[in-house]
Amino acid sequence: MKEQQTITGVYQAAGKGFGFVTPEGTVGREEDLFIPPRAENGAWNGDTVAVLPDPGQAAGEKRTGRVTAILRRGNPTVTGAVRKHGRETWLVPAGDKLREAIQIVGKTGGVRPGDRAAVKMASYGTSRQPPMGTLLEVFGRDGSREAAVESILFEQNIQREFPAPVLAQAAEAPEQVDPAALEGRLDLRDKRIITIDGEHAKDLDDAVSLERDEQGRAVLGVHIADVSHYVPLGSPLDVEAWQRGTSVYFADQVIPMLPKELSNGICSLNPQVDRLTLSCIMTLNPDGSVAEHTITKSVIRTTERMNYRDCNTLLEGADPELEGRYAPILPMLREMAALARVLERRRKLRGSLDLESRENEILCDGEGRPVGVRARAPGISEGLIESFMLAANECVAWHLADRELPGIFRIHEKPSGEKTEALRNVLAPLGYTFQEPDHFSLQKILEEARGTPEEFLVHTAVLRSMMKARYDPKNLGHFGLAADYYCHFTSPIRRYPDLMVHRCLTAMLDGTLESKAGQKLSSAMPKAAKQASERELAAQVAERDIEKCYLAEFTAEHIGETFPGVVSGVSRFGLFVLTGAGVEGFLPAEALPGGHYACSEEHLTLTGPQGERYTLGTLLEVACVSADPGSGQVEFRLPKGTPGAIFLERKEPKPSRVEQKVGKRPQGKTHGKRPSRRRR
Repeated sequence: MKEQQTITGVYQAAGKGFGFVTPEGTVGREEDLFIPPRAENGAWNGDTVAVLPDPGQAAGEKRTGRVTAILRRGNPTVTGAVRKHGRETWLVPAGDKLREAIQIVGKTGGVRPGDRAAVKMASYGTSRQPPMGTLLEVFGRDGSREAAVESILFEQNIQREFPAPVLAQAAEAPEQVDPAALEGRLDLRDKRIITIDGEHAKDLDDAVSLERDEQGRAVLGVHIADVSHYVPLGSPLDVEAWQRGTSVYFADQVIPMLPKELSNGICSLNPQVDRLTLSCIMTLNPDGSVAEHTITKSVIRTTERMNYRDCNTLLEGADPELEGRYAPILPMLREMAALARVLERRRKLRGSLDLESRENEILCDGEGRPVGVRARAPGISEGLIESFMLAANECVAWHLADRELPGIFRIHEKPSGEKTEALRNVLAPLGYTFQEPDHFSLQKILEEARGTPEEFLVHTAVLRSMMKARYDPKNLGHFGLAADYYCHFTSPIRRYPDLMVHRCLTAMLDGTLESKAGQKLSSAMPKAAKQASERELAAQVAERDIEKCYLAEFTAEHIGETFPGVVSGVSRFGLFVLTGAGVEGFLPAEALPGGHYACSEEHLTLTGPQGERYTLGTLLEVACVSADPGSGQVEFRLPKGTPGAIFLERKEPKPSRVEQKVGKRPQGKTHGKRPSRRRR
């Protein structure tokens, strides 16, 4: 009888004693193996393990197995709360994925019980000895938002400070463009070129222009900061940018990929000063297709530093005084808005999916404390810039692929079979069906949901059904955008793949691709793409978890208040409820009236003994009973004195008291990030 082979993969603890192993090289969750309690053989969440599948499993049945060996530990460091037991100091890991307390050995000076800290693992324990670790860092008092934020950044290996050699190189960056650097560049300083960003943004890496040629065709210019001119490949600045991969944004803070001397200085397209750029200049047909294009090194001097709010006001024609102030650029701005509509319609006709998820805008006071929360509502100018950046990204990707040049592409694959089936199960209770997850079927569902109470949930469900976008040296297309060619070209200040694409274009323009330096650049693409994908995921996890901590701290000021909400998630343990202010909390199943509730994991519903049914999209009233800034967890209950749920009419919920108070807090501020342009 042939001996069964073990499978290598990563162990993922479920927090209830069991877990799953995702085999190496698989996409999606179809091939996962279920690891029952006491079959993990000492494996911790994140460990790479060898698994022996259980024999005699039928085809199509969920596979089970047991861990036979731990090949590589996934937790060299662990964060958690410090506790004292007699003379011993222990760390209780944060969350429920790691279940064993870790004894802190060695020096423990400066740490107190109740602190949040990190340890470096010395041993992972045996049947006779507990896990042990040495103290690495103390973040502050456990339970505080400040300590939680620093802990999350540590867990994702996101550094606030730059190393000394990096700062030294950044300090050498010029404050003005060297005249010698203009040689060979297209001089666009006499052109009307503007930037449009958030009010508080300081890293302005893209500018736009619009003219007409002799045939009356639109000539769209997208001019991007030439960061590669100041960050040579292999330099300390480049190595640090490679390690960071991306800037990280949350609340009123940004942790930049590059030091401020570059990101806010010589690389930022500030108004009325010379700046080096790479320009993608596209001549467009009336339907928005690209008739011809030029990619060139250039120098620009932006006419205006515009912000989204003023641009939206101008395009809505709501402020004569503002119209007078910006009269020289107003005709171009209106033409830009019209062109953006053409580009948007063209994307829609080919099947592009409008998958923008809801974004919260957290307003903070002068001390960095959250004082308000509101949903981000993009206007005309945000869509305008989005359309222009997408057009440039596609044009550059086609340029690279058509000439078989090295590059890093942004790829997005079709939903897997498992994700497709899960989407069907989620949408069915809401009345939405489809045959195959092609562009137009999903686009139809999104359009049908627009304006309904469940719009956000339908969009979220479709978004979650998508494969995760990533970077790759091969062009494999972008399913979500229905684009055959796509890359990231427009944000080299805050994304490393854009910087690498700029280097490829520059090498092409300079004719150095065949040189030793060009070959080195080409060989660096696969590793850079993998690193950028990993660091983007780390940034997304950090931003999401940190946002929860800010939202919980803000919600803690509203304990006992009631809010209209919508069921955004269902488990056998209870419901996740999203309020109108964008705060998601948990409503335990035992807090629901009527006794035991049966859970259908396939259709994501909880059904009570009297037929009470909760599913995605159910609208109800909830009261906040607790909010923990240290974990980001918020807990809801049904309002007191209510025999059952207060189900709301199926219409858009009115702003909650939290939202109403937000409107009275104009002193709050954010950093003005643009998430959709960073994540496409």
